[in-house]
Order: sequence, then C-alpha cells, then structure tokens
Amino acid sequence: MPCTWKTSDLQLLLILTVFSVVECISARVEGPVSNSTQQMGKNNYSLALSMDGKQNDSKRLAEVNSSQPVWVDTKVVLSCDPIPESVLVTWEIHLREKPLCTKAYRTDNNMTKETNCTDKRITWAFRPDQNFNLLIDPVAITHDGYYRCLRATPDGNFHRGYNLQVLVAPEVTLFRSNNGTVVCKAVAGKPAARISWIPEGDCVPKQENWGNGTVTVWSTCQWADSNVSTVSCSVSHPTGIRNLTIELSRGAPKSDGISVPRVILFMFISLILLAIVGSMWLLKISGCRKCKLKKIESTPVEEDEMQPYASYTEKKNPLYDTIKRVKTSQVLQSEVDGTEVHTS
Repeated sequence: MPCTWKTSDLQLLLILTVFSVVECISARVEGPVSNSTQQMGKNNYSLALSMDGKQNDSKRLAEVNSSQPVWVDTKVVLSCDPIPESVLVTWEIHLREKPLCTKAYRTDNNMTKETNCTDKRITWAFRPDQNFNLLIDPVAITHDGYYRCLRATPDGNFHRGYNLQVLVAPEVTLFRSNNGTVVCKAVAGKPAARISWIPEGDCVPKQENWGNGTVTVWSTCQWADSNVSTVSCSVSHPTGIRNLTIELSRGAPKSDGISVPRVILFMFISLILLAIVGSMWLLKISGCRKCKLKKIESTPVEEDEMQPYASYTEKKNPLYDTIKRVKTSQVLQSEVDGTEVHTS
C-alpha cells in the first residue's frame, strides 16, 4: 500500500509539471502575437487619420471662400492660385440684379472667352497665360457680389470664392435743430453706420435706405439734465470711427416752435431796416425839393449874367471890332459910289 500511494503521488506531480510547462509556453507565444496585433491596430489608425487629413485638405482646397471688404473708388486684385496641369480656368461673377458673367481661359490652346460681361472695369489683371488673377479698377458700389475662380484639372475641379463687400464712408454731421434737440447724422454709408452718445440721453434713432445699397442713419437726442453743457457723437463704421462734439447753450428754453429770443431779434432787425428805409425816403424827398428851388432861383440869374458877358464880348473882342470896321468901310464906300453915279 505505501508503494502504491508513492507512485500515485509521483504521477500527480508529473502531470502538474507538464501543465505548468505548457502554460508557460503558451504565455510566451501569445504575448508577441498580442503586442504585434496592437501595433498593427495603431498603425492602421494612424494611416486612417492620415488619409482623413488628406481628404480634409483636398476638400478645403476644393472649397475656399473668403470675405473681401474693399473701399469704393479704389482698385482690388482677386487672386486665383495656379494649380499644376490646369486645363481650364473660369471666373464666375455674380453681381446684384445682373446676369452671370463668365471669363474663361483654356491653357491647351491659349484662348479666352467672355459671356455677359459688359463692365469694362472688370478685367484680367495680367495676361491669362501668365496670371489668373482678376482686376477691378476702380471699384464701384455695383461691384458688390460673389466672385469665384474655377480650375479644372485631371485630379478634379477646384475653386476659390470671394464675397466682395464694397465699403462707402458716410458723411457725418452734428448740429442743433430749431426745437433744441441735437442731431447726429451719417449720410449714405455702406453698410449702415452705428451712432452712440456721450453722455447718453433720450434719443430716437432713424434710418433711410437708398436704392444703391447705401443707408442714411441719424439719431435725435435731448438731455433733461440742465448741467449737461457738452455732448459727443461717435459714428462707428468699417471705414473708421468719427467723433464730433457740440456745446449746448445753458438756460436756453426749448419749445416745439420758434424760440422767443429769436422772435424778438427778428422784430428788432425788422424795425431797424424799416427806420433806415424811411430815413432814406425822407432824405430823397427833401433833396428833390431843394433841387427844384435852386433851379427856379438860378434861371434869371443866368440871363443877367450872360448879358454883361455878351456886351463885354462885343466891346472887348478884337475879332468883333475888326468885323464891325470892315462892315462900316463897305457902307461908306457904297455911299461914295452912289454919289458919283448921280453926279455923272
């Protein structure tokens, strides 16, 4: 019996040893396999990310749009980046209330073509075979729109778009109205300007849209605080910020109609003008009367003054004396001749 138990114990120990060796071998074999599987998974994930990144880059290259603000009466160049092996380059111009304008260039035969393009201010910036950019010179309000450059290549079509926004600076004014309110006005701006006040008051904003896309905005304000002596108006616009200041007259009455001091001033000026006109009229009448009296008195005096002068001329003028002597001698000679005839 003791030998039998010993034999069974040895068999059990041998079986356990075999199982231990098998487990160790399997663990060593499975370890590298799992590590290699994990590494392959990581590589595949990185490759997938790389492929997704390339696809996203291609998509961004194919669909590029940007906003392009530009001042009116300036010039702008819209770029169309060249792509190798471009076969056809086309500019599509979408203007407001106008048909689609296209400018195309084929690189294989060096030919250009235009469709519905009547605005001579929109041209190729250079020769199309050298540069695909588009030039607008000068920029007008009507050039507000969407411009897209299409490039056809063997790898696909790509485009770059521009939302062109034409900016027009408004004309800003600040003045006091007849009823005592202060008005800040921004005329014909594009886009509409924004108006703010320092200090803030009781303000009423208004705006008026024009047919060419410009907008006029104005704000009418009044201040209940009598201590406010100076107010400032700030006009914000993409073309810049304008700040204007005006002084308020203290103690000036505010009413819906014409102010009392202005009425008094108007009446005073009217009285002064009336007095001046009346004085001139009286002076004119008195002057005419004096002129008539002088003419009446001077008439006989001129006749009396002329008679001595005439007699003086007759007496003292040598020419007059000579003529008189000649006439006298002629009369005497005629008398003598007559006497001789009678005698004979």
